[in-house]
Amino acid sequence: MAITSVISADGSELTIAVEGRFDFSSHQDFRRAYEGQPSQVARYVVDLQETTYLDSSALGMLLLLKDYAGGDEADISVVNCSDDVRKILAISNFEQLFTIK
Repeated sequence: MAITSVISADGSELTIAVEGRFDFSSHQDFRRAYEGQPSQVARYVVDLQETTYLDSSALGMLLLLKDYAGGDEADISVVNCSDDVRKILAISNFEQLFTIK
């Protein structure tokens, strides 16, 4: 499991990529990926292309990111989801809280 973050050249977008299992063991790494970034970050992208598993604690981590990024005003996209991950997000009604691509 690896979590990496990359900030755009202008500092307005932060992309967080999750590789492998996205579960409770990812909690600290996921928080570190977005906390302490420049305050001008306006858009967050969570890239799940390499994510093989997602559980309820991962859903909670996404909600914590949403709160950190501004709550209902936050601009967060969850991208490159596998069919299984997309199904979990749909069952959890996360498409009402995040842009899922």
